[in-house]
Amino acid sequence: MNPMQEKNKSIWKDVHKKLGESVVKALNAKGYKAYYFSSSEEAAKEIANMIPPGSTVGIPGTCTVREMGLIELLSDKGCTTHHHWDPNLSPEERKAKFKEELMSDYYITSTNALTIDGTFVNIDGTGNRIAGMAWGANKLIFVVGINKICPDLDSALKRVHNVATPPNVTRLGGYDVPCAKLGYCVDCNSPSRVCRATLILERAPFGRDIYVFLIGENLGY
Repeated sequence: MNPMQEKNKSIWKDVHKKLGESVVKALNAKGYKAYYFSSSEEAAKEIANMIPPGSTVGIPGTCTVREMGLIELLSDKGCTTHHHWDPNLSPEERKAKFKEELMSDYYITSTNALTIDGTFVNIDGTGNRIAGMAWGANKLIFVVGINKICPDLDSALKRVHNVATPPNVTRLGGYDVPCAKLGYCVDCNSPSRVCRATLILERAPFGRDIYVFLIGENLGY
């Protein structure tokens, strides 16, 4: 790493910390239990420590959680993780996994976008992930990379369509949609369109413990 890269790394770390702490303050004011961590490793250890051994943990479609190595940490301490990303699952087995995720003691997910004032924006094709965010009898944990922060709701929606969805569709493969070919959204009407249900969380829903771990790294899409 050359001197300019080293200096910029330090600058970005400071900027991310200030931004993260500002968003954490907004989230706490909206009923969440929010925290800022400079690294995903620190955040992953804290999350693993807060979940008791033997707990069940639902993990929907999220690259962020997998990048952090959380599944491995939780398995190592005796937790059972339910997730539907096994390509060998049959359609019926996959549906069963959706239910197991939603009914787990803890539900850990990321977000497509998060505004500076603490509004979560997510879009699903199946709806299982946003269902788990909107309601549950379990504890909900968001893990959010600093790259997901947007100035306002309009920019958050644009981020979901133009930044998060094209690489996600590419990851999934087999979807004949324009954004997979163009790299940006054209608000298509393709039968394979994955943007089908939108959830905007303006405040923490009633009657549930919701934790947010904001991380000063670029994670997920």
